[in-house]
Amino acid sequence: MSIKRIHHVAYRCNDAKETVDFYRSKLGMDFKLAIAEDRVPSTQAPDPYMHVFLDAGMGNVLAFFELPDSPAMGRDPCTPAWVQHIAFEVETTDELLATKARLEEAGLEVVGPVDHGIFDSIYFSDPNGHRLELTVNKGTDEELARLRLVADDMLDEWSRTKRAPKHAAWLHK
Repeated sequence: MSIKRIHHVAYRCNDAKETVDFYRSKLGMDFKLAIAEDRVPSTQAPDPYMHVFLDAGMGNVLAFFELPDSPAMGRDPCTPAWVQHIAFEVETTDELLATKARLEEAGLEVVGPVDHGIFDSIYFSDPNGHRLELTVNKGTDEELARLRLVADDMLDEWSRTKRAPKHAAWLHK
């Protein structure tokens, strides 16, 4: 088997229209399609839903489910809020900074830019509380090759020690 690409990634939302409006107006995504059913296709359980699909660029699709008959959305209480997020790549640092300014003007709280060595990021939340990241790559081919060379060693060391390996400490200096 060979995976072609991610067809879509789906999350839950509080309000499908508000979510589509946010991703259209704040991130410039196109609204591709909506599917609504009164029963879950795989189980036939009665559970009405609205399933919306947004174009995240280059064949990537971000989808959301609104589930009006389900309990209110929550977060995994055992996972820090900064861990679960959706990251989108932008082309330039100027675009990243201009988007940050536009989001802040719209009243959103934005963290960053944060320097990750090979890319810079800003962070903010959508109306559902999903953490979003916009990032611009800045790593060189040589830096990426150095990171690839030590990836297995880092993973093996982490697996044994559960402490951050120092193989790529140069990245944050």
